[in-house]
Amino acid sequence: MKVSLITLTCSFLLATGAAAFQFPGGTHPQSKVTLPASKSLADGPSRRSFLQSAGVMVATSFLNPTKSNAVQVGGKIQYGDESIMSPKAHGTSAKPVQDDLLYGVSNKLADKITNFNRHFAEMGGYFRSTNFEDVVLQSKGPVTFYDSVTGKPLFVAPIGRSADEFLRESEIHGWPSFRDEEVVWENVRVLKGSGETVSVDGTHLGHNLPDRKGNRYCINLVSVAGKPV
Repeated sequence: MKVSLITLTCSFLLATGAAAFQFPGGTHPQSKVTLPASKSLADGPSRRSFLQSAGVMVATSFLNPTKSNAVQVGGKIQYGDESIMSPKAHGTSAKPVQDDLLYGVSNKLADKITNFNRHFAEMGGYFRSTNFEDVVLQSKGPVTFYDSVTGKPLFVAPIGRSADEFLRESEIHGWPSFRDEEVVWENVRVLKGSGETVSVDGTHLGHNLPDRKGNRYCINLVSVAGKPV
């Protein structure tokens, strides 16, 4: 029986990856609310390196847009109202996050941030403990980021800038930072007044924090770590 390398890698990550990438405790600089620390296992450098490399291989295998899954990206900001975030079967969403999220993010943290939260965020710099940066740098083009709940495309980046520029801006602010031209507006809305950035299905993504360059969408990696469906 033939088993693909991706299938084997996914199985290995699901079995061991949860202990490899844990959410460190800390205070979110915007909310000033202390988030609880998670226990983690001490991994040797070789094991951690292998897990991250394997994760990059799996992620880049299907995150690059192709002609068959191309989406309309960019355009004018699209606003929404509070009804988008009304209570549903699972918090503000109809269901929990996917079981096998990308980048080695914590599923428990992802479900809390995306479905049961409107104001708080993952710890600043959290994405640096994942293979997010490696995926972006090793990609042969822009990377598509999918809703952790629905699997719908939400952002495609970098567009109009290099991978290094995209990562540099994200590192400066502490969260993956997207611009108007990198948003899939069919599936993303910004709530007037608060700037909360959400999916049309009720997934909390982050906030719009404009700067001198224009709109900047400060997004939780755990919210955009889904796989396409």
